[in-house]
Amino acid sequence: MTMHSFLRRATRADSDTARPAAASLGAMHWTASATLAALLLTACGSTPLPPWPSTPAAQRANAPAPLPRAQQGTVVPAPLGQQHQQPPLQPPQRAAVVSTPLPPTAPLVVQNEGPMAPPYGAAVAARFPNPPISYNTPGLAQDRRAFTTNAELGQWLRSLTDAVPRGTTRTKLLNLGTSQRGEPIQGLLLTRAAGTDPASLDTSGRPTVVLIGQQHGDEPAGSEALLVISSELAQGLLEPLLDRINVVVVPRANPDGAEVGTRVTANGVDMNRDHLLLNTPEARALAQVINDYRPILVVDAHEYTVVGRYLQKFNAVQRYDALLQYATTANYPEFLTKASQEWYHQPMVTALKAQGITSDWYYTTSTNLQDKRISMGGTQPDTGRNVNGLKNTVSLLIETRGVGIGRMHIQRRVHSQVTAISSALRTTAERAANLEQVRSFVARDVSAQACRDQVVIEAAATPTQRDLDFLDPETGADRSIRVDWNSSLTLRAIKSRARPCGYWLAAGSTAAVERLRLLGLQVMRVAEPGAMLAETYRETAREAGDRQDVIGTIAGGAGIVRVEVSTVRSAVDAPAGSFYVPLNQPRANLAVAALEPDTQNSYFANRLIDDLGQMARVMATPALVFEETD
Repeated sequence: MTMHSFLRRATRADSDTARPAAASLGAMHWTASATLAALLLTACGSTPLPPWPSTPAAQRANAPAPLPRAQQGTVVPAPLGQQHQQPPLQPPQRAAVVSTPLPPTAPLVVQNEGPMAPPYGAAVAARFPNPPISYNTPGLAQDRRAFTTNAELGQWLRSLTDAVPRGTTRTKLLNLGTSQRGEPIQGLLLTRAAGTDPASLDTSGRPTVVLIGQQHGDEPAGSEALLVISSELAQGLLEPLLDRINVVVVPRANPDGAEVGTRVTANGVDMNRDHLLLNTPEARALAQVINDYRPILVVDAHEYTVVGRYLQKFNAVQRYDALLQYATTANYPEFLTKASQEWYHQPMVTALKAQGITSDWYYTTSTNLQDKRISMGGTQPDTGRNVNGLKNTVSLLIETRGVGIGRMHIQRRVHSQVTAISSALRTTAERAANLEQVRSFVARDVSAQACRDQVVIEAAATPTQRDLDFLDPETGADRSIRVDWNSSLTLRAIKSRARPCGYWLAAGSTAAVERLRLLGLQVMRVAEPGAMLAETYRETAREAGDRQDVIGTIAGGAGIVRVEVSTVRSAVDAPAGSFYVPLNQPRANLAVAALEPDTQNSYFANRLIDDLGQMARVMATPALVFEETD
């Protein structure tokens, strides 16, 4: 690679914007002086904030005109399920996608053996009537006991890729990996770009959306809904959106859990708490999808517990059809929060309400029956929602009422998912140019913060109270209960430090380096020994523990090392073969989440880094010689 091509790569204006300023390839070594590094860092930083549509121009000196509420000339359909209001909705008139029956020799795994006893009576059930449209997937067939099997899911996706091409729509079956028990994890790419490879999608100028279902195997509605969404994008009511966006659909991320109807993966891990550590092949497969297709939006479809501990704690049943939340974690860029709230959350609530579907913020409660606090989704950088947010996407969680009620209300649950997801797709199509403007700014802004100001190491939700609506388990009537409420919409900084220029890792830290690269971070190897101005960690306290979330102990953990540390500034030797993780790159905040040792999700706490002496915070741009290792 020539120096010209390296610099072009280093200043690329997308999610790879502002690559670190020093590297050399093969046998070609060169010294990245502090001056050169500073020049390149300056070149990619300090771009002005794009004007926000809800901010009056008068509040910004010399601000350009506000962006339009939607891109002019964009013609997109209403969210799926809203084509007809009166008379009642009918199934769309189109060529149906039919999944061919499995061969007689293929095993049919039944996740739900026989009908379960309803967990509540007719009065509560009456609050959730079937929607005026019937969805058809293998798992939604009448009198069906099992949800769609993984074999049927693969057939469904293949039927959409095997179909005769219509117009300019292209589809591609994606083989993303295999589960721990060898089941395929599959996806479907839908686009009108010239090709189906990631480079062609980049060239098309259309932003990409990734839709993920069934990370938890006992939450089937998202998977069934994404089969509907995939067929509607391929040859149905949502297909016109492909003029403005590309879509990758991953209907089932946890095939093993889905096969037996359990939340966790085959080895007992909650994969939706594994997106920073990447211990499971299922979480790694999703990380690779995000790296390959660089989405502007990731939607994660789940279901939530309806009765269980809510009935035990409050003598009440969950009220809402859908619970919604976006990324809420330390260092998530402000403008992505604004886009999530104003461009996605608000229209999604409106779309659901138009269908008679109730919604609220996502919340949960711990398994400790004495603890009656209600918490919004967690603030830890371990869930798909928060980790994908730190990859500079709008990252949305859609949860429908489903865990613990078997197949009850399954058509309504799928309808809620389909309505919410199609609203998010429509927003992305309408605001494609706005979103790219925000992403370009965020990539440069995060990169430009290296060596500057403070960075939040750990944050927590804000305790407050609110009135929350439940249902009376006997009468089905609304019951408002005053609850202690932990709000993730306003975070409290628990621990902050000066933001370093990067992190140094010892040569033996290969397991951590592998995970960092899977997160999409650039890691460089030191080619010749040198010295750095750095802060080392000194342990001041230690105890054993477990990773916790707002529900309780996280499933599948092997125990962590909880430490308290102080930092000591000094000159540190960087031997050849050790590693440097620069923070002048767009996903820098993921490096902070992984490498500051005194948090429960850090690579040190989870034993991917064995000793505090194997890492340091680099506090000035290092004048070192690096070699390319990608």
